[in-house]
Amino acid sequence: MGTRNAPAERDRVRCGWQLLLAGGAQVLLLGLLGACGGAPPPGPHMDQDGAAHLPPVSIPASRFMSAEARAKLIGHFAHPAAPSAAAPSGPLDFAALRAEDERRNAPYVARAGALYPVNIEERVIGGVRTQVITPKAGIAPGNRDRVLINLHGGGFIWGEGNGARAESIPIAGLGRITVITVAYRMAPEFRFPAASEDVAAVYRELLKDYRPGNIGIYGCSAGGVLAAEAVAWFEKQGLPIPGAIGTFCGSAAALGGDSSHVAPLLVGEQPSPGADSGSLSGQVYFEGASASDPLVLPIDSPEVLRRFPPTLLITGSRDFLASSLFATQAALAEAGVDAELHVWDGMWHAFFFDPDLPESQQVYRVVVSFFARHLGAS
Repeated sequence: MGTRNAPAERDRVRCGWQLLLAGGAQVLLLGLLGACGGAPPPGPHMDQDGAAHLPPVSIPASRFMSAEARAKLIGHFAHPAAPSAAAPSGPLDFAALRAEDERRNAPYVARAGALYPVNIEERVIGGVRTQVITPKAGIAPGNRDRVLINLHGGGFIWGEGNGARAESIPIAGLGRITVITVAYRMAPEFRFPAASEDVAAVYRELLKDYRPGNIGIYGCSAGGVLAAEAVAWFEKQGLPIPGAIGTFCGSAAALGGDSSHVAPLLVGEQPSPGADSGSLSGQVYFEGASASDPLVLPIDSPEVLRRFPPTLLITGSRDFLASSLFATQAALAEAGVDAELHVWDGMWHAFFFDPDLPESQQVYRVVVSFFARHLGAS
């Protein structure tokens, strides 16, 4: 990381070393001459505003990926499905979006159920619809006084069915622990803070049977955002803080940073317009809410962050939300919170929905181990 207005002598020394190290590589030498005041570099370069300009370039799949993940990456992104009702050109068809999400995740749920046999019971807790997921092998003795709350992803629009089960079944089965996935209120029918209110209602009811330190909360994507919001909301409501939380592929910061520009390109897609603006515009659930409100995005409130419990953050290097997790982990660490970040190279947003991937199985083990270490620790 250089300094734009460094003294000329420092620039000359720096360029001298670069030229020396470049040796006889002509293409590197030409680029370095350009950087030292000659012609503009012919390849990638950065302008005076800090914007990087890149020529057409091919990026291979990560060599650190499993063969299974590489095949899934190619199958999922190189041969996208034909346009359907879930990608309309006019106004959003929310019913079609939800139906498409159910269809897409159904195979993952079926496979997860085969790998991690569970019982699923629909139950209303604190006036909120939930699914209580327990392992058929029975609750582990050490987890009989513990419970996990899952907050599903889906852009605060979809995901309460198969999406929630895809996130919950492997953790309940592998961890031999009860997972309660919450069907919180979503857009377009509801707006912020409806989901936070629903999570608090379920949490308040569970506090009648569990110590707060024995309750964990986790979620993916929108659910990761909601897990962070829930902690801030509990603080406001005077509720005790849970023992630990997990924010996966979404966290306490808005979409933005390098990943909002680069990650979509690495899966053959275009970045979303305005993705790095830090704005909540275009997100139906947050209409009328402010990104500066710590109940929406806690990252800019050190007072709120320092009261967070131990936090697990999970993402992939090709996840468009990866930078928001990097920023959240740094902010939590600065606030003195035990914030544990895991990144899987080459992997995309919510990759661990597919239970057959070796990387997904690694994620499940990390999640189970994290909550086993932290629930009941205080």
